[in-house]
Amino acid sequence: MTRPELLDAATVDAALRDAGSPWARDGDQLKVEFQFKAFMDAIAFVQRVADVAERLNHHPDIDVRYTTVRLVVSTHDAGGLTELDLALAADTSAAAAALLS
Repeated sequence: MTRPELLDAATVDAALRDAGSPWARDGDQLKVEFQFKAFMDAIAFVQRVADVAERLNHHPDIDVRYTTVRLVVSTHDAGGLTELDLALAADTSAAAAALLS
């Protein structure tokens, strides 16, 4: 498999801004926190994140605290952020929006 190409900070920031993404760049990681109404909504979201991660073969760190889910992602083997991170951010944001609406 070809190693994904690293993106510079300005490219990542612009992509997140242009998409209206809730994700934020923190150095070489993207981070986000979603607050759900109930624990089972948070768990349903984690399942959707797992589905996205498996499809992309790109897996975030997931932290569940009752109704709060925090995600952190980076392309470790590339040493920073790549299109994979932006794709995961977009797809998981859409999953959260569907559950929060």
